Amino acid sequence: MVKAVLGVIGGSGVYDLPGLEDVREEAMTSPWGEPSDALRVGRIGETPVVFLARHGRGHRLSPSGIDYRANIDVLKRAGVTDIVALSACGSFRQELYPGLFVLVDQFVDRTVGRTSSFFGNGCVAHVSMAHPVGPALQARIQAAADAEEIAVRKGGTYVCMEGPQFSSYAESLTYKAQGYDVIGMTNMPEAKLAREAEITYATIAMVTDFDCWHPEHGAVDVASVVAVARANASKAARLVSRLARDFPAEREPCPAGSDRALEGAIMTAPTHRDPALMAKLDAVCARVLADI
Repeated sequence: MVKAVLGVIGGSGVYDLPGLEDVREEAMTSPWGEPSDALRVGRIGETPVVFLARHGRGHRLSPSGIDYRANIDVLKRAGVTDIVALSACGSFRQELYPGLFVLVDQFVDRTVGRTSSFFGNGCVAHVSMAHPVGPALQARIQAAADAEEIAVRKGGTYVCMEGPQFSSYAESLTYKAQGYDVIGMTNMPEAKLAREAEITYATIAMVTDFDCWHPEHGAVDVASVVAVARANASKAARLVSRLARDFPAEREPCPAGSDRALEGAIMTAPTHRDPALMAKLDAVCARVLADI
């Protein structure tokens, strides 16, 4: 059995993780690039926890400037089996109000220009993203929220835009008409890369605003987002703390197959794989390469 290690990626307004004990910082390197920040490694209760500030402390990285591959790679190297992504978002539904947490289960990727895979020429692989969120992990988040009496909505579609600008009015109306629930700038390609790395992924989408579609609310701005994000951060810390305290010691099989996503996914024959690329994939592909 594999020891469970909980990874937490903190988004806007979440640059640290209160409650993390026996903390040490690890400035890990990655062959894919520069991670957003040093990892903060510790425990909550008996559960090992690894925290990474997605934008870096001080919020120095824009959504388009984050090296998502490096971030997922160093979390994998740190032994992380499950990732909880804390992410500020806008809402397209009246009932998804600022301050509510949404446990999304689907993504639509509208980003452009971001590298979205560890694989490519020299080692081609195709993993399933049909169900990008780990159902068992999401259920544990729901249970933790219920225990802490934190309001959450389970289910929903997160559309990821490139940013850093907020939506135009026409874009906001279009996304709403298409039935999307929330909008953000960071969960893609993060979720795709986590799946390729066989890390179970789940998002806590923390609503900060109504984007700009709502007739009774003005256009979204940084000041309003930051104010709600700060208020959300303390609730997020409570939720993660409860999740970690109740987390299993051993990794659970994922009903969506995230823990075995690479089985049968690599198409390139071993004799035709690029040695330089395979060397960079040593952490991401560790399990399947060990079986070859």
